[in-house]
Amino acid sequence: MATFLYKLGRSAFRRRRLVALLWVALLAIAGVGAATAPAPTSGSFSIPGTEAQRAFDLLEERFPGAGADGATARVVFKAPEGQKMTDPAHKAVVEETVSALKSGSDQIVSVTDPYTAQAVSRDGSTAYVSVAYKVNGMELTDETREALTQAGQNAQGKGLTVEVGGDALQSMPETGAGEIVGVIIAGIVLVITFGSLVAAGLPLLTAIIGVGIGVSSISALANVLDLGSTTSTLAMMIGLAVGIDYALFIVSRYRAELADGREKEDAAGRAVGTAGSAVVFAGLTVVIALVGLAVVNIPMLTKMGFAAAGTVVIAVLIALTLIPALLGFAGNKVVGRKQRKGTVTTGDKPNGGTRWARFVIRRPLMVLLVGVIGLGAIAVPAASLEMGLPDDGVKPTSTTERRAYDALSDGFGPGFNGPLLVVVDGDKATADKTVSTIKGLEGWAAVTPATPNKAGDAAMITVVPKDRPSSVATEDLVHDIRNSTGDDVLVTGATAMNIDFSQKMNDALVPYLALVVGLAFLLLTVVFRSVLVPLKAALGFLLSVVAALGAVVAVFQWGWLGSLFGVEQTGPIMSMMPIFMVGVVFGLAMDYEVFLVTRMREAYVHGERPGEAIVTGFRHSARVVVAAAVIMIAVFSGFIGMDDQMIKMIGFGLAVAVLFDAFVVRMAIVPAVLALLGHKAWWLPKWLDRVLPNVDVEGESLAATTGGDTPAKPDLVKV
Repeated sequence: MATFLYKLGRSAFRRRRLVALLWVALLAIAGVGAATAPAPTSGSFSIPGTEAQRAFDLLEERFPGAGADGATARVVFKAPEGQKMTDPAHKAVVEETVSALKSGSDQIVSVTDPYTAQAVSRDGSTAYVSVAYKVNGMELTDETREALTQAGQNAQGKGLTVEVGGDALQSMPETGAGEIVGVIIAGIVLVITFGSLVAAGLPLLTAIIGVGIGVSSISALANVLDLGSTTSTLAMMIGLAVGIDYALFIVSRYRAELADGREKEDAAGRAVGTAGSAVVFAGLTVVIALVGLAVVNIPMLTKMGFAAAGTVVIAVLIALTLIPALLGFAGNKVVGRKQRKGTVTTGDKPNGGTRWARFVIRRPLMVLLVGVIGLGAIAVPAASLEMGLPDDGVKPTSTTERRAYDALSDGFGPGFNGPLLVVVDGDKATADKTVSTIKGLEGWAAVTPATPNKAGDAAMITVVPKDRPSSVATEDLVHDIRNSTGDDVLVTGATAMNIDFSQKMNDALVPYLALVVGLAFLLLTVVFRSVLVPLKAALGFLLSVVAALGAVVAVFQWGWLGSLFGVEQTGPIMSMMPIFMVGVVFGLAMDYEVFLVTRMREAYVHGERPGEAIVTGFRHSARVVVAAAVIMIAVFSGFIGMDDQMIKMIGFGLAVAVLFDAFVVRMAIVPAVLALLGHKAWWLPKWLDRVLPNVDVEGESLAATTGGDTPAKPDLVKV
């Protein structure tokens, strides 16, 4: 592989104009495709194999056109102090709003009048209008959402407090500000790392090109492949992260080859042949993690994973071809001004990475114990992890959804924010028996009479829980209904769907971990030709992820330091969080592992002792890995400032996970373990050595390809 990549790098360097033109053309084609494609919907959403989904399917069959699995919204009206919603003036405003909602969109199934649907609170202070839609919240058009919001705003200025809530308003928040902050910090870190604006600009430029091609392609194919508007979010986040990382690795190795006195074209070839090999395998681990999301068997997640994986593949190809091409255009400017003038020589002076590696080698057991015990202590709260999908009750009080949620809770009780829909596959007698059974349970506030369909072979029952939708008591009520009724009774609705979604994610976590870590273990065994190094990499990753989950639980579930991170309301951890963190952080962690340890492996293969190889790996790679980790932490931290609780949680969790994995696991625990193992770290059974393909990540074959390791006549001073 090293020989092929070496030739690819040299070829891209020589034919830089053609290579650059091809990538620009791809960006233009993708951009035109995205601009001319129909605006994407939010994509369909289903959870195959769950009771909630079976109930929706049954409703669609027995109650055609009812939009049973469609989105819902509630427009909540609150009268001024001392007045009631039954006053004629207020009643007129509500009826006007009902009429506006009915004519606001062709996606609407029904709009209820609170005065005929008993949706006025006992004290008369609060009333709400329920809106049902034909499609779920992921498939509503922007025009439909705008009509809903506008109806509430029109009523707001007529003496009433009006708020709008419900899953019809769900949409991914704009995250541009966080990305911009991350890119700015990335630029600053790159300038400090390289001491050259040109060298710093290359990773940013190529990452943006890669993300542009990936996201534009997703937008262009959105309607054809039924990709939701949220699909590009993960692709953008991961694409930006790995795009900067991979380019950073190649540029750093290129500068090192120049410093060793090689000609530019040869240096570009060697950078791609060595660091490029690490990029290929690091990229493969990320792709495995993202494609592995298919294990969860939720179509939306599967599509998000494949789309993000495609963006990673683009990032790898750009690193292997566009980076060497742009290095050809950059010339000597890829190194700092002082180095070009020859005013800086480092000689054999140890850098920070060298000094740290020597410290770890002297005290490996102490460093290992401090790292493991420290992360273990932070991981303790993870044992109390409660998963669910946060409802409107955890949103900031500045949002209309949160204010509508609070108004409904005050006027009717918290359970009105998440009613359950019970579907009976049977006649009226079966339905009436089900109603009686439910009334014998605990935890409900109201149970409506059964509503049969025209054929009389199915019925719907609405159950309002006493507690809020995301509470343990409501989840217990759902399970009690299911356990105390037969197979012909199904519980669904947004609340039950969230419970089933959380359970499905929980059940998929272990198989997903086994698949991702198992395949990556095999891949790293091929890369490092060792059994213990991949095992150590996988165990270290698991430690950092569990510690990060512990930090997330402490802040978002327990409320520790919650005010510091803007957490207004504690609640369950988003059910996607563990799998999401495993997929994203595993990919990034393996990036750092592959790039750091391949330099150690390279030094060891070339004759250095284990301790010397660790120091050599850190001397060449520590600075780059630290820079890459700081950039990723900055990118993810930019999302902590978002108002949306889910985005805030994702940003915090990923930032903390990268912090733990890069600085504690890769930079401390990994060298400590390798120092303790010595030569045994690189042990491989003879039978396995014969079976495994030799991918030559260390670039041994390059000596024969380039006629030896003797550097060419230098054209730059040694740095």
